[in-house]
Amino acid sequence: MNAQQLKNAILQEAITGRLVPQDPNDEPASVLLDRIRKEKAKLVKEGKLKKKDLEEKPITKEEIPFEIPKGWEWCRLNGITELIEDCPHTTAPDEGVGYPLIRTPNVGYGKLILDGVHRVSEAVYNKRNQRAVPQANDLIYAREATAGNVAVIGNNQKVCLGQRTVLVRPMKNQIDSNWLAFFILSPYSYRGLVGESTGTTVAHVNLSDFRPFILPLPPLAEQHRIVAKIEELLPKVEEYGKAQEALDKLNAELPERLKKSILQEAITGKLVPQDPNDEPASVLLDKIRKEKAKLVKEGKLKKKDLIETPISKDEIPFEIPESWEWVRIKSIMSLQAGKNVTSSDIKNEQNSLFTYPCYGGNGLRGYVKKYNNIGCYPLIGRQGALCGNVNMAQGKFWATEHAVVTDGYNMTDVKWQFYFLTALNLNRFATATAQPGLAVSTIVEALIPLPPLAEQHRIVAKIEELLTKIDKLKTK
Repeated sequence: MNAQQLKNAILQEAITGRLVPQDPNDEPASVLLDRIRKEKAKLVKEGKLKKKDLEEKPITKEEIPFEIPKGWEWCRLNGITELIEDCPHTTAPDEGVGYPLIRTPNVGYGKLILDGVHRVSEAVYNKRNQRAVPQANDLIYAREATAGNVAVIGNNQKVCLGQRTVLVRPMKNQIDSNWLAFFILSPYSYRGLVGESTGTTVAHVNLSDFRPFILPLPPLAEQHRIVAKIEELLPKVEEYGKAQEALDKLNAELPERLKKSILQEAITGKLVPQDPNDEPASVLLDKIRKEKAKLVKEGKLKKKDLIETPISKDEIPFEIPESWEWVRIKSIMSLQAGKNVTSSDIKNEQNSLFTYPCYGGNGLRGYVKKYNNIGCYPLIGRQGALCGNVNMAQGKFWATEHAVVTDGYNMTDVKWQFYFLTALNLNRFATATAQPGLAVSTIVEALIPLPPLAEQHRIVAKIEELLTKIDKLKTK
């Protein structure tokens, strides 16, 4: 249950009479309603209200949605309010200074949100408040975008009604404004007003539905107790919400953090035990050098590909097992950027014509008609926001000029190459520009720890075993 769901549960308990205990000594709501009706009749005589404001449509049994405690009464919203006044239907420009113009974004959860509020001059204030001047303890209800929020005007807050808002004035000294706000915020009210609104693209509450909306009225003393209890609970709910958000964020990040930890353990030789019977990496490195020399003779590599830049002690970032070797990427892999393909030749969806995956600097771009590689290779993105990312391509595929195909001469485990290149975080070598990029000449000089081939296989098996378990965490 998140914070909003918890708030909804509290408000639902409040409006059904289960949040605080009833006090048999409280003046019943029926007496309160009689007094409100008499007070409204007096205001009509004084010319402060109109006769139509006394009209109350009877409540039928079919309308009553749930049982309420003894001492409570069902009534209509316009029966316990002095006025429910719609705002002017035109907007007002922000003048930067003056009176706060309360638009729907400024109507928060029970309170006004005045950060960044638009402001208007006194002339605009007077013009927009001709029908009714907002007062302390009045409510401002958002009838659109986003509909359903309501805020109580605090003391010394002189505000102006913005578009799509409604001014609600509870009967003074008879209705607790905060209680009424919490009632309007309850799931029952939201479903009844916003959930059944006739708006199409934007939820919209009609005043013809709002004014006669029925509500369960507690005694005034209980209204105060309900408000006190809600205000006691809400800060705790907010704390819970922050803790829940932090936990949700941690849970969302945990799989990736675990993956990074696993790769870190792997690249430092701590993921699986070393086997003294393994042929050491130094022997594997000699084999790779011989294979490269052979490829030079066959014209498949150039002599410069045999040149290895010496590794100084200062370059080595951490210790590795005795049977491993520190090497430069170019010593054990060849890196070749792909070829350009126009955007018009790439389709987002695969079909019988656009068959082959196309990889660019940020990973899979779509599908193309041709392929320029066949086999199983790690690909390093060398251009774009995600440059340095590593993907595994299999079968027939197209690599663009922004993707680097990595070939280990069939001398190392291809999946090991993929996981270790990922663990190297090659993005750290990217140029800090508007369009980050990685030069192949930079990538090939990066250091990579080389385990024995047998251990590479064990590392891959262990990583994939653990990643499967992590993927299961995501689905829970």
